[in-house]
Amino acid sequence: MKPEPSPAGRALEATQAALAAEHAAAYGYGVIGARTAGPRATEAREAYGGHLARRDSLARTVRELGGAPRPAEAAYALPFEVRGSADAERLAAEIEDRVAGAYSDLVRAAEGPLRREAADALSAAAVRAARWRGVGVAFPGLTEKR
Repeated sequence: MKPEPSPAGRALEATQAALAAEHAAAYGYGVIGARTAGPRATEAREAYGGHLARRDSLARTVRELGGAPRPAEAAYALPFEVRGSADAERLAAEIEDRVAGAYSDLVRAAEGPLRREAADALSAAAVRAARWRGVGVAFPGLTEKR
């Protein structure tokens, strides 16, 4: 039987998972940015920048927790083909849902300032998902926990 990770180990695992979600989000927003225009393109650029900033912060946190930040993949499989702006907006909402899920896990695993940062990131992802989708969800970050 595998031993249960310590609280610090759970926080490190959840931080690594959030970092992986941010890597994937940055990749996805590259696709989204290429398929949107006008105000939506501006939103995509802002979201991309926000995900890069959180990615960098999480990499520092992983190091502070004694881990080595996992690098980004060379490419990520998209959940569907992104042919135009409607697909790009749907992808953005899905990316934000996935990011919210990762931060939801980090909120549960962390404490103190890291928990606060994770809660803030969860909230920001939920707001972005609602903006892209046009409607929010009752419990952001839990949509993938079915």
